[in-house]
Amino acid sequence: MTDAGTAPHSGKPDPARAPWIVRAPNGLVRRLMNLGLPMGPNVPITIRGRTSGLPRTLPVAVSEIGGRRFVIGAYGDVHWVRNLRAAGEATIRLRGEDVRVAARELDPEAARAFFGKTIPDYFARFPRLGRSFLRLLFKLVAPDILSDPAKAAAARPVFELTVMPDASRPTG
Repeated sequence: MTDAGTAPHSGKPDPARAPWIVRAPNGLVRRLMNLGLPMGPNVPITIRGRTSGLPRTLPVAVSEIGGRRFVIGAYGDVHWVRNLRAAGEATIRLRGEDVRVAARELDPEAARAFFGKTIPDYFARFPRLGRSFLRLLFKLVAPDILSDPAKAAAARPVFELTVMPDASRPTG
């Protein structure tokens, strides 16, 4: 028997899990992205599994802000976050090309600044309807992202993705 919140046989906390309403369409979103259909900021990311070593591909939202790319673990310490943290790199598909990126997790202070200043400034650039949609979305799935930068930084990892010099050789 394990303690609540720990993975069986490992003694490590269970990874967080995105709500079912977010997970349910992932297969469809993945297929549509693989066909080349734009899905807003969502792109396929391929990350080597931390245990199996096998490439894992899933859709994530990559935000380009001030010429830099970021991905937020909006649902906390989920499997892909743990894999990206362990691998330190991934491959993302940008404009139909696989691009190898290094992933650097923001430290707590930088994450607080990201949620407190960068995200509000980024959202402010959207048209009114876009801002309303984003506020509703985050209010439903991650309210602290807009209301409590310190809490968001403590619970939601943020990675900066930078193109690697040998970006023409994708991993995975």
